[in-house]
Amino acid sequence: MELTALVTTIALLEYMFFTLRVGMARGQFGVDAPATTGHPEFERYYRVQENTLEQLIVFLPSLWLFSQFWGSTIGAGVGALFLIGRPLYFAGYVKAPEKRTTGFLLGFLSNVILLIGALVGAIRAMLG
Repeated sequence: MELTALVTTIALLEYMFFTLRVGMARGQFGVDAPATTGHPEFERYYRVQENTLEQLIVFLPSLWLFSQFWGSTIGAGVGALFLIGRPLYFAGYVKAPEKRTTGFLLGFLSNVILLIGALVGAIRAMLG
């Protein structure tokens, strides 16, 4: 499960990086905490962080469950799509919200594969 742990750690580091960038954007665009609105460019950074958090709720348990049933190598490979998609989403969204699609779709696809794979793996194990 080392590869699954590595993918998990990288995903969390990505999220921490996005959180740091939100903090920097607060200063850059003059949006004092606790405000989450006030400057359109700041709001883009904030939405990347929030969307990543929303996706992590599905990604992390699905990654571990998928890896349990199908193996860490395959799980980490599918999880790598998420790791690639998130920075693409970040760069696209911050530049222009309509440019977020490719990154979002990579992460979403990863989540769908992991979640369905976990479900199928669980059912398969139950039927044994």
